Amino acid sequence: MEYSVLMTVYEKDNPEYFRKALMSMVKQTKKADEIVVVKDGPITRELQSVLDDIDKKNPNLIVQVQLPVNKGLGLALNEGIKVCKNELLARMDADDISLPTRCEKQVEQFENNPDLDIIGCPVIEFVGEPSNKVGKRDVPVDNEAIYKYCRKRDPFNHPTVMYRKSKVEAVGGYGDLRKNQDTDLWIKMLSNGAVCRNLTEYLLRFRFDEGTYKKGKNWLNTKLLIKIRWNAFRIGFCSFVDFVEVAGAQMAIYLLPTAFQEFVYKKLLRR
Repeated sequence: MEYSVLMTVYEKDNPEYFRKALMSMVKQTKKADEIVVVKDGPITRELQSVLDDIDKKNPNLIVQVQLPVNKGLGLALNEGIKVCKNELLARMDADDISLPTRCEKQVEQFENNPDLDIIGCPVIEFVGEPSNKVGKRDVPVDNEAIYKYCRKRDPFNHPTVMYRKSKVEAVGGYGDLRKNQDTDLWIKMLSNGAVCRNLTEYLLRFRFDEGTYKKGKNWLNTKLLIKIRWNAFRIGFCSFVDFVEVAGAQMAIYLLPTAFQEFVYKKLLRR
């Protein structure tokens, strides 16, 4: 089965991180026949230089999609999805690093299970260089566990997923949200019966920095996540108790000192 890689880049991305992320997809043991890169608004000369250099060395692989203005991750991904020519799409962020066998192993799962709609994997977090590992993000493996987990938390690490284009489009794609677009998408897909799986291997290195904690203390982030979870309750995907637990936790993260968020993340979410 052929697959497309789906990435976005915007002006504030780090060019060297972007180069490493993009090259990690170019060097997959099972090659993609296209890498669709959505430029979410005008990008810097340095970022464009990375694209041009890799495009020159890998002719007919990179598909560049230029958006006139920055639309945000979700809407930019929707534009990329429209362009992708394959049914299987491998997501990738502009600062992480996929291991060489990631896509080969994910495609193999789709070939073995024609009903499969989404597959991801756990990640190793690093700071600076990939060898400087600081943690990991585990995720549930089988379909039943993923559904149960999704009632309160994201069951996939977004940059690790490979999914079916038709299944994403069937639920309207990513929502017009500035934050938590992936949370919203997982709930929509699972509430519409998506068949899911996560591999047990750590096939992606996730770039982490201390600024990650600050994102959780953003009111927009907090408000949107509570709204998404409220909608999940309204459609019957989760219980009211599930909603209250998630909303309470998000408000605590927003209101309490950053040290509390760091403690919760390191002691609970990284288990």
